[in-house]
Formats: sequence, structure tokens, C-alpha cells
Amino acid sequence: MKKLIYFIFILISINSFGQKPILKTIAINSFGIEYKTFMGFDGLGNNYYINNNVFSKQNDNQIWEYKNVALGKITSVDYVNPLKIVLFYEDFNSIITLDNQLNEIQKLNLFDIDNTILASKIGMASQNQFWIYNALTQQIMLFDYVNYTSKNIGNPIQENIKYTQSDFNNFYWIDETNNCYTIDIFGKLTLLATIPDFEKIQIITNEKILFLKDDTMYCLNNITKTVYKIEIVEKSLQNFYYKDQILAIFTNQEIKNFKLKLP
Repeated sequence: MKKLIYFIFILISINSFGQKPILKTIAINSFGIEYKTFMGFDGLGNNYYINNNVFSKQNDNQIWEYKNVALGKITSVDYVNPLKIVLFYEDFNSIITLDNQLNEIQKLNLFDIDNTILASKIGMASQNQFWIYNALTQQIMLFDYVNYTSKNIGNPIQENIKYTQSDFNNFYWIDETNNCYTIDIFGKLTLLATIPDFEKIQIITNEKILFLKDDTMYCLNNITKTVYKIEIVEKSLQNFYYKDQILAIFTNQEIKNFKLKLP
């Protein structure tokens, strides 16, 4: 009998050890989005959307809009600097920068400047530069949008890229083998982690990564190599965005905001 009890205890312990630790969330609010695509929010209380290829910025008091039908579909939006927002139109190899009221500051057609640059990824970098992933050379570049000069950073990337993200000082990418790399503006390359399978992902810092898989959200702590399950009961999640301990999750109908402190 004692052996049986001991065996049951071992099974329970193994099962418990294999379960992912849980991160609790606190619901804050929710609101409808009327079929708009939610792009995220900044630290100034502004939300960003795309609807019928019109880019919009909205807060509690006002809505601003920008559209450029001549350039086709908006491929990506970068608002790491809310005072200089970057729109990328991949079909026309073009970049538009906007001020905080969505007035056009600058329009760049990269082929007109340098026909060896075919951008597939764009992001705002420091020192009046854009991050560019050049599909022709499979290299990451820094492009000076004041002097119209560019330089390659690092060697060509051998694997296909599944995901990219950038901030002022770093360009991140995840390749088809789920290896996550970062390179800084000086060319220092770092392998951050091998990421579990994901459908959507956001790199918060070099140490913390959020990802979505099968309607469940997780947090990877890259220092301890621990994967946490995030406690959210909502299903049919399309995407999410995290900033300043606020997690926004959204479907095609609404956005729900939660307070979430990452480990």
C-alpha cells in the first residue's frame, strides 16, 4: 500500500512539474473596433488602426487619418517614435513618414534613390536612419533618410525570415527554424533564443518574448528559459500588443485590455 501511495505521489509530482506556470491578468476595459485592424497603441494614449487601407490614429478626443491610394496596400506601420510615424508600401518600394497629426513629412521611393534596394522589411532606427531588409541581397541595411546613403549591417541572412521587429537600436528577426536573432546599429549579432512554434509574436526585450499559439498566449523568459502560460479565457484571438504592462488582445470585433506584469 505504501508503495502504491508513493507511486501515485510521483506521478502527480511529474505531472505538476510538466505544467507551465501561470501568469495572472487583470481586466481593465474593452471596446469595439468595427472591423478595423488594430495596430497597437503608444505611451501617449493613442490607438492606431488600418481600415480599407486608410491609416488612422485615435484617442479619446480626436481622430486623424492618412491615405495614399497611389501606393497600394499598407504593408507595415512603425510608431516607435510617435512624432515620426513610418508607413511602408512594399508593392511600390516606398516609405512615407508622418508627423503626430498624420501630415506627410517625407515620401521616399527607394528605387528612385538606389535601384539595388528592394525592401521587404522597414523600421525606424536612431540617428536619422531606417532599418531595411533588402530582399535582393538578403542583408539588413541602415538607410540615412536625410543624406540618402545606406550601409549594410552584418552578413547576408541564409535562412528565410518568418518575423521581424525593430526599435531605435536593434533589428530582430526569427528565421524558419525559429531561431531569434538581434543585430544592433554597430553590427553586433546575437542569437537570443530558439522560439517554440507560434502564430503571432512580439519581442518585448532581449529577455522576454510573448507569443500566441492555438488561442493561448505564452511568455518566454529568455534568461531562465521558462515558458509561462498567460491566463486569458477569451478565444478566437487574432493578435495582441503589449506595452507598459498593458496587454491588448483583439479579434475582428473588439479589443480587450489587461494589466499584465511579466516575470
